[in-house]
Amino acid sequence: MRRRVIGFEDLKPKGIKYTRQHIDRLVKKKRFPPRFKMSGSDKGPNSWFEDVIDEHIEDCAAKSKAAANA
Repeated sequence: MRRRVIGFEDLKPKGIKYTRQHIDRLVKKKRFPPRFKMSGSDKGPNSWFEDVIDEHIEDCAAKSKAAANA
């Protein structure tokens, strides 16, 4: 299976319209998947595997639904 790598701008069409700073805060709180750099260093664009982001969205939806039914 090939995994698709997406960048920060690819998050918006998925409904994630957070700023880079807000995503950094969520990552530190372990409430958003951590990013990686394609270059292997601190330089280069932030990247995520698309399936990890999709799973995160599904988890958020499930938690929201569970809270609404509680």
